[in-house]
Amino acid sequence: MGACVCRMNPDNETMSVSSASISRPASAGIALGAARKNCPLCHETIRWRSDVPLTEGQLRSKRDEFWDTAPAFDGRKEIWDALRAATSAAEGLDFQMAQAILDGANVSVPNGYLTECYDELGTQYKVPIYCLSYPINIVKEENGRDSPAEYSEPVDGGTEIFLKLRISSNMNDVKLPVYSKDTVGQCKKKLQAAEGVDACCQRWFYSGKLLGDKVPIDECSIHQGYVVQVIVNTEHYNHDNSTSTAHTLSS
Repeated sequence: MGACVCRMNPDNETMSVSSASISRPASAGIALGAARKNCPLCHETIRWRSDVPLTEGQLRSKRDEFWDTAPAFDGRKEIWDALRAATSAAEGLDFQMAQAILDGANVSVPNGYLTECYDELGTQYKVPIYCLSYPINIVKEENGRDSPAEYSEPVDGGTEIFLKLRISSNMNDVKLPVYSKDTVGQCKKKLQAAEGVDACCQRWFYSGKLLGDKVPIDECSIHQGYVVQVIVNTEHYNHDNSTSTAHTLSS
């Protein structure tokens, strides 16, 4: 029988995981040793509730603050970079890619979740739960923006260029016309208008690096014709749709 386990993380946020729903592929990850020091990454999205409801913008800012400051306190920067890439892949439900990133960096995951990890030297790395998935009580901003300043159109748009984007949800390649001074966040809005992919569900990667929303395109060093990977967080998208549908039915 499956058991339900509740844990309290360092930010006083609760999470619940059902052991009956955990998928552990036998061949994934580093082989389990006699001491069970490592487990394959669980193929599920952790569902949790924030004690203080957050907007999408506040959650992204909180994540950026953690990833920007974590390497300064403990651990190796390359391991933190690998963990950041793995969490983004897992959040986009690409667990195979997340596992490959962990294996390539020799990172072990004793309990199957990225909340507690170790490098090959035994150094512990703790990733807060808010970096792994959206809370179930996320506050959807009515205007769909983090702030007017962040996504406002630039005075000088720069030159028009075409980005080649590969969308993970359907593996289609899209050529998106943007301006060199556009921020990544503005380009996400343009992709949303063109393809219907909610901007808040998009994570953009180029050359293995996560592109932040506030970074201008001309500072991303994207070579012409090269592909930008757009990881779509379908779990969050489906959660929003189901919530909207339930609200419509109740009305």
